[in-house]
Amino acid sequence: MTPDLLEQGARRVEAHRAHLSASYRSTASGGRDAGIGRFATPGEVDTTHGRILYLEDVSVSFDGFKAINRLSLDIAPGELRCIIGPNGAGKTTMMDIITGKTRPDEGRVFFGSTIDLLRHKEADIAQLGIGRKFQKPTVFEQLTVFENLELALKTNKGVKASMFFRLDSMQSDRLADILVTIHLADSVSRLAGNLSHGQKQWLEIGMLLMQDPKLLLLDEPVAGMTDEETARTAELFLTLKGRHSLMVVEHDMSFIKTISEIVTVLCDGAVLAQGTLDEVQADERVIEVYLGR
Repeated sequence: MTPDLLEQGARRVEAHRAHLSASYRSTASGGRDAGIGRFATPGEVDTTHGRILYLEDVSVSFDGFKAINRLSLDIAPGELRCIIGPNGAGKTTMMDIITGKTRPDEGRVFFGSTIDLLRHKEADIAQLGIGRKFQKPTVFEQLTVFENLELALKTNKGVKASMFFRLDSMQSDRLADILVTIHLADSVSRLAGNLSHGQKQWLEIGMLLMQDPKLLLLDEPVAGMTDEETARTAELFLTLKGRHSLMVVEHDMSFIKTISEIVTVLCDGAVLAQGTLDEVQADERVIEVYLGR
């Protein structure tokens, strides 16, 4: 390509960027450069603007019931955000929307500045780097802890590739590191079905970590755990913070107190309050609809 054509192309790119940026600043988002105005690089989550997850004015209704009502929320890279609220507040539906399980009626959902999650299917979103853990642990109980983690690796899952697959040194080191992180290094050869409830939860988190997610969505992760398991799970989440972004939905307020910096309270499908745990616990609206007196 000749230099003059290169120069013309560069001018067209800059003009296109300026047009997109101007269009975006005229929207209800207040001019924040999330999602529009930058070009996506395949496989890259652009967090230049300081946000890894961004929801704006998201709404969804089921048979006339507004489960999510103009919800706006954003999370920073490496942040551990706690989400609390009464049953029916929209917490699970919000996670369904982020992961592509549910499509909103309106609104915008971006992963980083360039990835419009509403354009992607559920499986694609997982591949993009968003991992989700449901309340009930889902592990392969007839396989060992090691085999569960090995199976979760990002590899070619074709029959031939699987038959001849062998861990390389980097993958082996990663698996060993995750075993330590999830407190299961001493249980590597145990069948997953023989683990305690809390250990199964850790194993499933480890399986998500083997996928190297950038954002983890965790739904009531300490429900049913013993006090000791709950404390070790808090340690685990604090270890993961910074290396991954975490959204934790939980009702256990002592656990929230241990791990939280910012707490978002959902009610009727929208943000009711947000701040430190002390701040939201002192909010009269939160006391009225969730905490009680």
